[in-house]
Amino acid sequence: MKFFKLQAVCFCILLTSVAFGQIEKRKLAAKRINSTIKIDGILDEAAWKEAPVADKFISLRPTPFIPESPENATVIYFLYDNEGIYVGGYLHEKSKDSIAAELTGRDGFGNNDFVGVIFDTYNDKLNGFEYFVTPLGEQMDSKVSPNTNGNSEDFSWNAVWESKSQLQADGWTFEMFIPYSAIRFGNKNIQDWGLNIVRRRQKSGQQLFWQSIDPNANGFLTQEGLFTGLENIKPPMRLQFSPYFSTYINHDGAAKENKNKTTFNGGMDVKYGINQAFTLDMTLIPDFGQVQSDNRILNLSPFEQKFNENRAFFTEGTELFGKGDLFYSRRIGLEPAYSKFNPRSENDISLEYPGQAKIINATKISGRTQKGLGIGVLNAITQRQFATFKDNITGQQYTEENMPLTNFNILVFDQTLKNNSSVSLINTNVWRSGDDYDANVTSALFDFNDKKNKWNIGGNVSFSNLIDSKEGTKTGYAHSVYFGKTSGRFNFRIWQDLYNDKYDKSDFGYFTNNNTMDQGAWFGYNWTRPIGWFNQIRINANFWYSRLVTPIDVLKRREMMYQGAGINFNFNGQTKKLWWVGLNISGGPKRNDFYEPRSPGRVFQDKGRIGMNAWWESNSAKKLSWFGNFFVGTGGVFNRRSLDFGLGGKIRFSSKFSVDLGTSVSSAADQAGFAGRDKTINGDPSIIFSRRDVKTIVNEVNIKYNFTNRIGLTLRTRHYWSKVTPKQFYELDLNGKLQTPTIPFTQNVHQNYNSLTADMVFNWQFAQGSFVSIVWKDIADQYQFGGDFEPKYFKNLGNTVDGDQFTSLSLRVIYFLDYLTLKKKLRKKS
Repeated sequence: MKFFKLQAVCFCILLTSVAFGQIEKRKLAAKRINSTIKIDGILDEAAWKEAPVADKFISLRPTPFIPESPENATVIYFLYDNEGIYVGGYLHEKSKDSIAAELTGRDGFGNNDFVGVIFDTYNDKLNGFEYFVTPLGEQMDSKVSPNTNGNSEDFSWNAVWESKSQLQADGWTFEMFIPYSAIRFGNKNIQDWGLNIVRRRQKSGQQLFWQSIDPNANGFLTQEGLFTGLENIKPPMRLQFSPYFSTYINHDGAAKENKNKTTFNGGMDVKYGINQAFTLDMTLIPDFGQVQSDNRILNLSPFEQKFNENRAFFTEGTELFGKGDLFYSRRIGLEPAYSKFNPRSENDISLEYPGQAKIINATKISGRTQKGLGIGVLNAITQRQFATFKDNITGQQYTEENMPLTNFNILVFDQTLKNNSSVSLINTNVWRSGDDYDANVTSALFDFNDKKNKWNIGGNVSFSNLIDSKEGTKTGYAHSVYFGKTSGRFNFRIWQDLYNDKYDKSDFGYFTNNNTMDQGAWFGYNWTRPIGWFNQIRINANFWYSRLVTPIDVLKRREMMYQGAGINFNFNGQTKKLWWVGLNISGGPKRNDFYEPRSPGRVFQDKGRIGMNAWWESNSAKKLSWFGNFFVGTGGVFNRRSLDFGLGGKIRFSSKFSVDLGTSVSSAADQAGFAGRDKTINGDPSIIFSRRDVKTIVNEVNIKYNFTNRIGLTLRTRHYWSKVTPKQFYELDLNGKLQTPTIPFTQNVHQNYNSLTADMVFNWQFAQGSFVSIVWKDIADQYQFGGDFEPKYFKNLGNTVDGDQFTSLSLRVIYFLDYLTLKKKLRKKS
């Protein structure tokens, strides 16, 4: 009987495979025009009447493979000329009330209907360009690149192109013009591009595609249709300048002197098309002072906090540099991995110690050849930084270099192969002037899929070198390997990551620890068609096990290899009322923590843990939507009790005005953690842990008002409060157990941290690619270590508001200049 059941299951899997393989690939023939089209959102030019039509869209969500209804028909037209691609369309609805429209700013999808055009210009099923427009005429665009889960979209990439939309009685219309300068393609005389078109109908929860998409298949570019017969298109000379001017009025309440400063800055961003596929981007004397404030926290872990990158130059078009996970762009200027603290005497006073380095310039070159070879080069230089000290005896001030002149360089080669596969080679190099050490990391990657795009195998091999003129070169080794099934309702993946005890990529990448070998497995099953209360359901389970690569002899007492293990089960689904719900259950046995003691060769033996997290999100198409999460957990040597919850919501008062609110509370009672160091009776160093309570509250408010689709005002405020209350102290023995201290630990290691930030931004796009930005920022950080602290939240908030703050008011004007456009204007005048 079991044999026949197994046969039936295999037969069903085979039928699903055959059905997917039989989805017809749609084609759209390109049509060249010689007439002019005005981009106004009104399809009244004669050329549109003879344009090839893309219609009869197919649903992906909530129910796959369902044809769109005639009353909501999607009709899209394509044309091209010597300058670029024209796209127009009519998106039908029963009435205007069926349209979801909200002004959110560029690249903000928000609560919007939209239509998007996806071009795979090299037809390699890996790389693409996406251009979206909403009913109110706002633009979104992204660059698509491969990752281990199919394709990823980089919405930090911004191109300069035209679009307009118009609301109609029975839907909305749009027009786009995508100049060839805003897209990359090969140099064949006749070209066929991969093509798909997506439409979202937010109120109904529908997402539809021109070329139907199987939700159980790996990737979406692999399932695209074709845009055929583009003839003799030539990329124009791509030379664009974006000069900027900025001025800042800053007040630093914590500064010992010169609290108020006014600065004036000027610089330029340059884009130059080296050829039809490769672009040089350069920023000269960059100014990143208007980027959003970081979400700082009280970091109790032994590892550095990783921050998001908000500087546009280091996020836009950097998908090649992200391969191999060697590139943490904040190492350039913001979070240097290396600095020196070198007063002439240990008693001298530090007056000013720069934690960041000023960028002199940064340049990147990226693109892809017709044969699928992607090449990326990024180079940045940061200038020397000097710390200011005061001689404790003479009172004289002096400076010492704390960061040398540093050059950062990354080089990437990425060759696409058939079957959505690729191989890559990445090298990062950090060179420092003088006698300071240099760093170099090289990694080779591969990612292969079978012909049917169902099975995947990949990995990488990496070598790191720390080059010191005095101590020689230290070489480290790392590798990763994975294998899995990536298409179908049931998928899995098994993997292993290994870093030996000398591997170190932290000079240019984010890296926490080496000497570790982690392996695990992931299994998932999807229901992508409606079932019961749900439109779709996904469940998965993860298992992992971690050990050291090189055993640590814990002070010559015994060897330890095991670090930890864990398991978690996940469920998430979308209900038929368009709510999302999820549940996670996780746990693990006892573990050996080699990092929390903050001392090489020492270990802390912790007990097992278990936890459960539930979350939900209401229908975001409603004017009032809300979300929440709830976590409970216990475990550890002191039977820690964790309770976390969060609530938030969004109120849309109109298509222009909305408010987002969010609050989260985290509480851990009887948590074990590092507290400090002391000495034993014999004078030997001892490591002190505490049984502590940790409480954290985060509140965030985002207010948005968009006057038009080119003018907007936003305000973001965030208050973070965290306190640590030790209740009892223990000494870590040589076996990793916690014991009563031989000498009572009397240090006060209470901690209290408040971070309050406010960012108000007025942004006006007064021309294509040209902006005026006025930004007001206020940052208040209060960190207290030792002593008695205010235990109540609102008094902490009040004390932070009343304390020293850094305040900045800035104006920045950036103007986009295109060489060909200027040339045409000059010709007309002459």
